[in-house]
Amino acid sequence: MTSKNDHYSPQPPYDPYAEDDAGGWFNSNGVPPRQYQQQEYETRQFVDQQTYQPYAAGIPDQPQAGYDDQPTYALRTVQYQQVPDDEPAYHIPETPEAGWEMEASRRRAWVSRAVLLCILAVQAALSLRLSNTAFQDEALYLAAGHSELANLLHGTPLPRDYAAYFSGSPQLYPVLAAIVDSKFGLAGARTLSLFFMLCTTGLLYSFSRRLFNERAALAGAALFAVIQSTVVMGYFATYDACAVFLLALTTWIVVRTARAPVITVLLAAPVAVLAVGVKYASALYLPTIVVLALLTGWPYKGRKAFLRMVLLAAGIGGLLVAGMYTTNLMDGVRQTTTNRVHGTDTTEFLLTQSAKWGGLMFLAAVGGAISYVRRSRMNESPQALRLGAPGWRWRALLGIVLCGTALLAPAYQVHLGTVVSLFKHVGFGLLFAAPMAGVGVTRLVGAHFRYPQLGIMLWTAMLCLGIQQADWRFDIWPNSSKMISAIQSHVNSKGTYLASTPEVPVYYLREKSTHKQWNSLFGMEYKDKKGKYYSGDQAYKEAVKDGDFDLIVLDGLTNPRVDHIVAAAVKGNAHYRLLAEIPFRNANGTSEYRIWVKTS
Repeated sequence: MTSKNDHYSPQPPYDPYAEDDAGGWFNSNGVPPRQYQQQEYETRQFVDQQTYQPYAAGIPDQPQAGYDDQPTYALRTVQYQQVPDDEPAYHIPETPEAGWEMEASRRRAWVSRAVLLCILAVQAALSLRLSNTAFQDEALYLAAGHSELANLLHGTPLPRDYAAYFSGSPQLYPVLAAIVDSKFGLAGARTLSLFFMLCTTGLLYSFSRRLFNERAALAGAALFAVIQSTVVMGYFATYDACAVFLLALTTWIVVRTARAPVITVLLAAPVAVLAVGVKYASALYLPTIVVLALLTGWPYKGRKAFLRMVLLAAGIGGLLVAGMYTTNLMDGVRQTTTNRVHGTDTTEFLLTQSAKWGGLMFLAAVGGAISYVRRSRMNESPQALRLGAPGWRWRALLGIVLCGTALLAPAYQVHLGTVVSLFKHVGFGLLFAAPMAGVGVTRLVGAHFRYPQLGIMLWTAMLCLGIQQADWRFDIWPNSSKMISAIQSHVNSKGTYLASTPEVPVYYLREKSTHKQWNSLFGMEYKDKKGKYYSGDQAYKEAVKDGDFDLIVLDGLTNPRVDHIVAAAVKGNAHYRLLAEIPFRNANGTSEYRIWVKTS
């Protein structure tokens, strides 16, 4: 930096700082006034006269005008370099276009991973706080897993043909969960589900980051981690958590191999088929994954992305056909998925429940899709303006595919007219809508975190809803610990038993009885001693009348209509006596277990 000479040094004999009568002590150039030139200069004495050293006359490189013998205290005059008038007096340094780099860095990666770990910790805490005894579905799959495991290892005959009515292969998740349950009990099997759901959230973050950026990925993962479906499936020993994990893994492979050779997309095919094997309803989301193979590959491969989509569809289809014709699972597929019995729940009720369990996140995803179509840039750096971005048609199709997938489960269950398992299936669709919901949150917050309070408010609202709904979900079935304690001494390997939820005692008392010995309140066939055949409600009446059951356990909730039929048949029956009435409270109110044992 250079500067012009901006001061004036007056020349002798004029001294603007001198007194009128006596003059200044020195002129501006260090020359003493004339009236003091002949006087001897006396220096100021120090306290110790012996240490006085005379001041060396003169200042280097400064002329003393013939008075070199006189000391001076004048400052040295600095000679400024004269600069041409046409040169600017001040040069402004160049500033960078952006204060940060767009490229990935180790620091950014570690910060993102640290935030993701915090999200996973919150998700784990929300799931682990849930507590209750085994739900009937959990008990069914774990008991079936133990039976399947015994059949595989020791050839023990199966008490029932589980493949005929399970909504997933009994040789896959139930066996894995039974192995864990053998070592760590119900808590261990539920923790296995937590592991699957934590991995799902991690995979969601990973493929969302590749689709958009770290901020959108973290926002989407944070929303997905607190919704009711994620929290409940994270501590629910059913095959839903395993299935959604495999769907997330399939999606991650498709997105991760977008820049790789086209043939690598086939790595996702066996994982997708395994997801369908674990839970047949997972097939509902395979078209979304196939279309994603096209969309994610298009920016890098152009028309070759169509080949990528065709390869994945052919790979999945071929493996599915092979699996159907080499296993005995088709009856279960028909009964639980394709030909499932329709219920009586109204469309209005099902849509209301769907909106309650996932509506807020779906709205965030729709908002993110709309904003992404209008403006593609995901980076706040000015340098991002020069980057090429996919066209609005590509962005619109991606938004439609991801957000539309969240509507598949509600639409299918409206078709079936049943709310059974809807709370879990909503989470399957929200897995795919979560990346767009993350985009919605980032656009809501604004560039450089302009409005962080809006994102915090949205996440807090979803957190509160998730906690309340998950608590309610884990409280809708009664705690069965007292009931199991009351009946365990009356159960053996030879008796015949009737229960509102037979799966629960089958699981807890599997060392004493098998599933074959227990009957439920959802359909029964009975042949009396004379050989007469009964079915339905009449079968229950005749079986109780003849004293066919050694133990009867009713809870008054599972099937109240049949519950009343059985209770009326037991009343006044000499074959039975009331063993216990055990009250309990659940989310729907209070009720009680009524237990009768056979007397003769």
